[in-house]
This record gives sequence, C-alpha cells and structure tokens, in this order.
Amino acid sequence: MTSPDLDAAAPAPPARETATAKSNPQKPRTPPVARPDGPLITPVGAPWPPPYYFEDELRRVRPYHWTYNTYCKERWRGRTLIDIFESEFRDRPAAYYRASMETGDIYVNGKQVGPGYVVRNGDLVSHTLHRHEPPVTADPVGVIHEDDDMIVINKPSGVPVHPAGRYKFNSVIEIMKADRGKDFMPYPCNRLDRLTSGIMFVAKSVRAAEEMGNRIKLRTVRKEYLARVAGEFPDGEVVCDQPILQISPKLGLNRVRANGKTARTVFKKLAYYPPTERELAKTAEASGEQPRTVGDAEERYTPWLGKRGYSIVRCLPVTGRTHQIRVHLQYLGHPIQNDPIYANQRVWGFGLGHEDADGTQNTDEDVISRLSRMGKEEVAEAVVYYDEMVDKYEKRRAEKMTGELCGVCDTPLYSDPGAHELSLWLHSLRYEDAGGAWSYTSPLPRWALPPDGVAGPTTVGGMEELVEAAEDEKAEMAA
Repeated sequence: MTSPDLDAAAPAPPARETATAKSNPQKPRTPPVARPDGPLITPVGAPWPPPYYFEDELRRVRPYHWTYNTYCKERWRGRTLIDIFESEFRDRPAAYYRASMETGDIYVNGKQVGPGYVVRNGDLVSHTLHRHEPPVTADPVGVIHEDDDMIVINKPSGVPVHPAGRYKFNSVIEIMKADRGKDFMPYPCNRLDRLTSGIMFVAKSVRAAEEMGNRIKLRTVRKEYLARVAGEFPDGEVVCDQPILQISPKLGLNRVRANGKTARTVFKKLAYYPPTERELAKTAEASGEQPRTVGDAEERYTPWLGKRGYSIVRCLPVTGRTHQIRVHLQYLGHPIQNDPIYANQRVWGFGLGHEDADGTQNTDEDVISRLSRMGKEEVAEAVVYYDEMVDKYEKRRAEKMTGELCGVCDTPLYSDPGAHELSLWLHSLRYEDAGGAWSYTSPLPRWALPPDGVAGPTTVGGMEELVEAAEDEKAEMAA
C-alpha cells in the first residue's frame, strides 16, 4: 500500500534470511515472533538511525516492519478488500494479499476482516508488512548552495525525492534527514523523477518552500536540462509544442496526442559525438555478429531510424508536463539514449513513437499492454542504449525476481538494479531567476562530457538563445 495518510514502523531483526523457492518447500518455517490473536500492529515511530548500509557502491536498507494506514478513497467504496489490493497494488502477488487479510496483517478499523469485506466511506485500511527497499546509488546528495532558508542540492540519479511505493528511507528526504539529524525537516520546492539527476531546491521552512513554489508556478524561474539523445540532433533552436496526454496513470505513461494538454519545449544541440568503429564493433559482438562497415552496422543495429552516435542536447521546458522532455524528444525521433520506456522498441515498435501524434502506428491500448507485460520478471532495456563503460552483462541486467524468498515474510526477493535502472541521461542543469537576481548551475554529469580522447564542450553558455526561442511566437515549431 502506498501514499499512506498515517504510518508507523518498527525495525526488523538486522539479519536477512533467505530461502530458495524450489528448495524443500515442505520444510516448516519458524515465525520470528509469536503472532497475536488480533491484527499485528507495530509500535509508532520509524527506526532511528535509518538502517542503511553500503555495499557494491549501493546504498542499501536492511528489511524492517512497517504499518501503512490510509482512509478509504472514493474509488474504493463498495469494492471488496481483495479487489482493491489486486487491482491497485503491484508490490506483492495476489496470493500474498489474500493470506495477509486472512491472518490479520491487512485489517480495517483496527479489526481483522476477510478478503470479501466491502470497503465503506470512512474506513481506515491498515497493512503491516516486512519492507524490502530496492538499493540506490551510494552517491551523496550534493550541496550547491545553502543559506538560512534554502538548500540547493545536486540530486543523484535513481533516488526518488519523496518516500513512495517500495522506497522509504532510500529517498532524498530521508537521506537528508539521516545526514542532518532527526529533527531536520526538509521541504522540497520542485520535483524531479526518480531517474533524473540535478538541481533541486529544498527549503528549511514551510514559508520558504511556499515562496519558491509560487515563483516556479508563476514562471519567474527558468530551468534548463541536459539530455543525451540518439543520433545527430538538428542544428539551431528546435521548438516542440506537441500536446501531451497521460494514457495510463497507473503506469505513469505519457505520449504526444492531439487531445492532450498543451506543452512546449525548446531544444538546442550542445555537441554531437559520432560512433567509432570500436563502439560499433563492440555492439555487434554483443549481438553475435560482425559488421563490415560503419554504415552497415548502424543500419543493422538501429533499424528503427538509422541514428548514428549521440548528441548532448540543452532543453528548456516552458510548460511542466510529466515526462515532457522525454516524450518530446521521442516524438522528434531522438529519444534519450538509455530511456527504458520511451526508447524501448518492445513497447513502441520500430518507430518509437516518432511523429505518431494520432496513435495510428501504435494504439494507446497496445502500448499500455506491452509495458504492463514488461514487469518484474523481464528487463526493461532501452534498445538504443550503449555506453563503453557498461559491458554486455551489465547492459542486460535489471532488477528482477531471483527465485529466493525472504525467510521472515516469504516475499520474493529481487536482484540488484542494473546501471540503466539507476540512471537516466537527463539532468537538471540550471535554475535562474528571470530577473537576474540569482542563478545556480550544477556540474555536468559524466555522460555529458566528451568521450576520452575526443574534443568537446565541458561547460554550457547562457540561456539567452533558448529563452528568446521560447518567447518567439513566430518560431518555427517541430512538426
């Protein structure tokens, strides 16, 4: 259960026991504690300090018990408890939810009820579970600027801002609390997706957060991103004003559609790096073939558009739709190179959504169905993804079921996430006041720097040309 209104937690035993799903299924398991007759309710208060530990360049959290509490949502009224959990929560198998309702780990209004209980308005639904958080990068939350009211941070990629879903302690908010003390209360002023890195504003008070939030809403603050995209991006300022529609709230999936919300992004190429013979040969080797020429290899391994090399692109979002930059770059035919969703051929087909505003190449239903099937037992891999530092194994690795079960709660365990699940080549580079009162710029991420032995920009100039293009009503739009 996610997005609780109230919650409570207690730490689990520090050691994690595992058992192989296929090994001796008849062997009885000894519960860690004696079960009460009624619902299992854990004590109020989160573990302190958070149960972090570091291993293999990842920040990990030892499993712990946690109770979620949330009041009945309008869409839940009149539905059975098991129907709600099966349709809206994907963290565990349906059999787990049914068993938890029968044992009282999932209960309503402090009382044990069965899976067939019909949820009513005002009901408080509680769920006590043994939480297993995914690991995140061990990179720290960098500080770019700090004063009495505000902290400007450089968010690491792969770390969610707020506790949500399977993440609690492995979030920017909780990591900052752990770094600064139990009484520190951060107030994020802007939002970044989990995979996106870069500048964020974290206020030290509600007042400061509201002031900065209002500035961002009133568009008196400009922001610039960097993206690494497939192929050679066009020269000059490219303005895309295609509307964006959320086609699946559950999956967080968006696409360009004529009946979507207005959206506008300005793009400008910072650098282009063509592929080397060595890179193409290595890509071919991973696929078991050897290309004859650069052109032959490129046509064979990126048949969907024949893109060569990659570009570093500056991005100025004028509006703030979810996944706006990712969706607009996909539509323009230059998706972010390692985007596991919008550069995924298995989801979008050979065209990857290029100039498919009416959905004729791939219907919304087809796209949603394909992405839904790419769940926890499959690798959501960007087909255009390539990086010389990531070998064939790492490229194909992703967080997926291992076949092991937790010895405490029988939850299926997952492997560590792969490199492409910890990073998206999209970075929040700069925020500045439109009136020139202040400006903050983060360092360029490693993937935006020139490859070894290749000349290219290591800094980014001012935003004047991007702003001028954004404000020019006569600017030629990307079709």
